[in-house]
Amino acid sequence: MRGIPFFAIIFIFLSIPVHNRIEAEEFLTWQDCITEAAKNHPDLISAQEAVKESAATKKITASTLFPQIDSNLDASRKMTSTTSSGKTTNKTSNTFTYGATGTQLLFDGLKTANDVKAASENIKAAEYNYKYTSSEVRLSLRTAFIKVLKAQELLKISEEIYNIRRGNFELITLRYQSGIEHKGALLTAEANLAEAKYEIAQAKRALEVAQRQLIKEMGRKEFSALRVEGIFKVIDAVLEKPDFTALANNHPSLGKLIAQKNAASFTLRAAKANFFPELSASAGANRTSASWPADNDQWNAGLSLTFPIFEGGLRLAQVSQARALFNQAQENERSSKDGLIVALEQTWAALQDATETVEVQKKFLDAAQERAKISEAQYSVGFISYDNWTIIEDNLVNAKKNFLNAEANALLAEANWIQAKGETLEYAKK
Repeated sequence: MRGIPFFAIIFIFLSIPVHNRIEAEEFLTWQDCITEAAKNHPDLISAQEAVKESAATKKITASTLFPQIDSNLDASRKMTSTTSSGKTTNKTSNTFTYGATGTQLLFDGLKTANDVKAASENIKAAEYNYKYTSSEVRLSLRTAFIKVLKAQELLKISEEIYNIRRGNFELITLRYQSGIEHKGALLTAEANLAEAKYEIAQAKRALEVAQRQLIKEMGRKEFSALRVEGIFKVIDAVLEKPDFTALANNHPSLGKLIAQKNAASFTLRAAKANFFPELSASAGANRTSASWPADNDQWNAGLSLTFPIFEGGLRLAQVSQARALFNQAQENERSSKDGLIVALEQTWAALQDATETVEVQKKFLDAAQERAKISEAQYSVGFISYDNWTIIEDNLVNAKKNFLNAEANALLAEANWIQAKGETLEYAKK
């Protein structure tokens, strides 16, 4: 190219279709996607903050059990006016006060203690919710990863099919020009070639959509071209039927509901404790005088006992509300466990179906490839008609697509099975 002018090189480059130019693409493995999603996915960040919020709520609730100490500083100026014999006299006085007071809860029927226990269970519920969110993020991320992997392979297959269709079209054209083949065969071959070209463009658009979805699931904000590296192989096949009840008992969504039920139980106890008297102690020390610094000492100490007598049925209603929430939590737990067991068996069965389908479709593909090889040789020497040959060629094309779909569906079934077990984003096997 040494003798070609620079502007001619630019013209040649601009004449190349955009999809044929080499673009810088980022290559990502499954572990790369996991690492990035763990740091950047907004749902995970939100769930982490919910755990922190629950921990802070417990500290707020528990603070009532500790002494409550306040300090005060007060400075005031007072003016008094008196009138005598028509004459007004103004007199001012200053007051300075500073000191500290403290109160300590002694007994409240264990209301606060139960509130603290309820807050502890809410922390557990938030932690289980984080794990469940992580399993949901893993499923979404894995699904997006598989779609990119499938789209990449589909683009490759579409290009292979295009080459097959182009070769067929060239062969039919030669036979038509020689008067051996009819025009209908030529037009059919031309239509098949046009369809193959369209499917390449369609596959490229599907790949870009899949890439954008994967970027979203990784928590990235900007779109960029990327490719993923992986194989269509199911790792977590679980051929032997597992103990679905044991798996359900370890599921984070069930753990969350159990923690919420326990929290509701403690809340019910706290509501019942409202009927007990509340006893607290208080003490204070102050200094006050008309000048600064204040030098007159004052102190106080005492006990305070409060007991509810009548509040219009408020506390009864609170107990009734807490009991209803506890009963609701119990039934939610039972319903969730039953549903998890059913979902686990369904997803396990779907995984077995999907893996076996891959084996079946592989046999169909092998058979179609062998038939296509034989029929092409037979057609070239006139042993079979065009109609029979094109049916075999179409079967080969469909077999390639069906096998890819079966492989991708098996990976998706595996991802659903892992999510059904409640495994988090960091699940080691896959």
